[in-house]
Amino acid sequence: MTELNALTRICPAPRPALRIAWEPVEATLGMTLPTDYKQLAEHYGPGAFCRYLHVHHPHGPTEFVNLTGPVPDRVRAHLREDYDQGTHPVPYDPNHLFTIGGTDNGERIFWITDPIEDPDRWRIAVNEARGPQWFTFDGALVDFLASVLSGRTAVPQFPRDLLEGGPSFTPARPVLWKPEAVADQPAVDTAAIRTWARDNGYDVPPRGRIPAETREAWERAGG
Repeated sequence: MTELNALTRICPAPRPALRIAWEPVEATLGMTLPTDYKQLAEHYGPGAFCRYLHVHHPHGPTEFVNLTGPVPDRVRAHLREDYDQGTHPVPYDPNHLFTIGGTDNGERIFWITDPIEDPDRWRIAVNEARGPQWFTFDGALVDFLASVLSGRTAVPQFPRDLLEGGPSFTPARPVLWKPEAVADQPAVDTAAIRTWARDNGYDVPPRGRIPAETREAWERAGG
């Protein structure tokens, strides 16, 4: 927990750690999550750093900040269109980009999920809200947050006065709020879903999360 300890020294967690049932979360996403992210989510809960930077959470109070919500699929679809048409210089294959957070100004924060089988090696990318600029951080999410909140890393897309009031974390709900458990979901054979999707004309990434609409279509078909 070295990285998390560095972050909590800079910006103390506002509440006791909670325990999250990660198996159903990862089954829903179709991928294993980084260890540092799980520690971050359990120690901080949903909320915002410096009242500006939000990290998606399994108990996020709205679909826009919930880890298993529709935002990653929607953003990936837009990136795929830009990538295929050359509208903006997306520097990575969108299949390797998973939206893990964002800012009040509309910037998106991504995991670069490569290699998919080793999430603890995933790096971080940030893209401009209304422009083509990208920034890449060669490290994990918690290390990224610690570096930004300590002032060691200046992300060009973030405001210069981000740390004017000092590092802080504001919970999305009161400290005494007890989040509901993520509903258990049966394990599924994602390889079978991908095979069915390709056979039925659906465009699915070879790895990572299966788009929600594809899974819903598979379920309607009796999957």
